[in-house]
Amino acid sequence: MRKSLDPAALDAAIENICRAGVPGVFAEVREGGEVWRGAAGVADVETGRPVSADMRHRVGSITKTFTAAAVMKEAEAGLIRLDAPIGRYLPGLVPGARGEAITVRMLINHTSGLAEYFPYAFPSFKAFPALADTRPDSLEDHRFTRFDPDELIGMGVGAPPVGTPGGTPGVYSNTNYLLLTRLLEEVSGESAERCITRSVIEPAGLRDTGFPAGPEVDGPHSRLYEAWFGMLEPPRDFSVYDMSWVGPSASLVSTVADLNRFYAALLSGEIVSPASLAQMQQTVTVVSQEQKTVPYGLGLHPVEGPPGQGTYWGHGGTVWGGGALAVIRADGGRQMAVAVNLQRWNRLDDSGMPQPHPVDHALAAFHHLAMYG
Repeated sequence: MRKSLDPAALDAAIENICRAGVPGVFAEVREGGEVWRGAAGVADVETGRPVSADMRHRVGSITKTFTAAAVMKEAEAGLIRLDAPIGRYLPGLVPGARGEAITVRMLINHTSGLAEYFPYAFPSFKAFPALADTRPDSLEDHRFTRFDPDELIGMGVGAPPVGTPGGTPGVYSNTNYLLLTRLLEEVSGESAERCITRSVIEPAGLRDTGFPAGPEVDGPHSRLYEAWFGMLEPPRDFSVYDMSWVGPSASLVSTVADLNRFYAALLSGEIVSPASLAQMQQTVTVVSQEQKTVPYGLGLHPVEGPPGQGTYWGHGGTVWGGGALAVIRADGGRQMAVAVNLQRWNRLDDSGMPQPHPVDHALAAFHHLAMYG
């Protein structure tokens, strides 16, 4: 009987990502009882140290699914009401009428209308999302800056709103999820990191997933190379970085195997109740940071495949120099988690938009093979 996974084809597809320009890439694909793990390229362009499929990696906004699941757990325990105003929990952070109008649910699905704080925290990115008018200087300036989460939230809350509370399309904003981590702290009486670990990471049985204690990643890991749309040439290593600029809403470190374990546990009802999962899969339209309109649930993003191939659920994430994507088919039958050690490889065209790059095509081909091949 022919295996449903084609290891040789997956090996070739992951090698093509490196040939297209990514220093290193590693992934795990699961189909039933079959598991394929692969890696290609280098973890360090200076020494030639190879990447391996068991490396730990900063997974960025994939953390948001963990955060959302932790909020749902607290809601199940009666400590949070999803449709209660955030101002009733955190009146000092979202005061007045906005605090009464914005609900917890609106934070989770990015329909709060709160602006992204990032361009205010990193001055050389003030013009974001107008990429051509940004510069990467602030990346180096803030490598070891210890940001205060309440100050970051204040930047987002104090900025001009990007929409009305509950209005669609929503706008993706890290301000929302920093507020959710502060909400977890308020209702649980412990740090957000500990709350997420206790209620989500440990029940999922994840052994190589956790929050960094400092600017370095513990255990075997790759260096992370940031190109910022060709403005950093050669791409600069930002693998050592103080992640307080996103806090516990996007600073998780994990492995591709653990990411697949987590999403399998989540969709099989081992983390949140079936009723909570159903709410997480109710989507609204949201404008992503790439300025694309996408469906978004409560910390989950659906990916529709070719006809007859089913819907996948998961999340992507980026940090300075690193990217990851983890998705699982709705029936739990097939999964993919992939990590790369280069980000913003596209150069900008005359209109300031990212130009297509061979890496985009190679990654898309791998994703298609891993999910549907």
